[in-house]
Amino acid sequence: MIEFDNVGLHYGTGPEILRNLNFKIDPGSFHFLTGPSGAGKTSLLRLLLLSLRPTSGKLTMFDKDVAGLDKEAMMAMRQHIGIVFQEFRLLEHLTTFENVALPLAVRGEPEASYRSNVQELLDWVGLGHQINARPELLSGGEKQRAAIARAVIAKPELLLADEPTGNVDPELAERLLHLFVELNRMGTTIILATHELHLLDQFRFPRLQLQDGEVSIHD
Repeated sequence: MIEFDNVGLHYGTGPEILRNLNFKIDPGSFHFLTGPSGAGKTSLLRLLLLSLRPTSGKLTMFDKDVAGLDKEAMMAMRQHIGIVFQEFRLLEHLTTFENVALPLAVRGEPEASYRSNVQELLDWVGLGHQINARPELLSGGEKQRAAIARAVIAKPELLLADEPTGNVDPELAERLLHLFVELNRMGTTIILATHELHLLDQFRFPRLQLQDGEVSIHD
């Protein structure tokens, strides 16, 4: 699904944030992305989200070199990718249902075609009782579950999560990780950035360890 071939990244004329990245991500796999603050985790996720392009080397995703993609092809590839941010990024004027359904509504799909799917997903993540609530009425954990539901409603092949448990307590963090594990079992490839060592010990998935801009893989 993903292949980094000697990929590097720098901003403007500054030093390389990422360099000499050489690794592959297989379809259906689950990887933690770890490393100290400033190691480049968010920059790596932005490459995978296609909001940045490598400044050196070759990044292949879904069997295509991202450097050769035009705007239309880039947008089409993003349809296969979901993202969960630490900050939730829910729209305050929308209900839980409307926030989760947003990726489908933006694509122009009629509500009648996805209403039952959104309701079923909200029930699955434990938010069926909050379907008409706006974000101001949701707890931090409920907001994060809504953000996860929004990220997966369009059934992405690849799900990227940037510190998704950073704003919740340890018990809820564990529950959210179980949710990601279930999504992975259903076939979604997951790359989850985290600095929480207890989660790494409890959920034994391979780690992409970022240190000084370079990646090493630990099984």
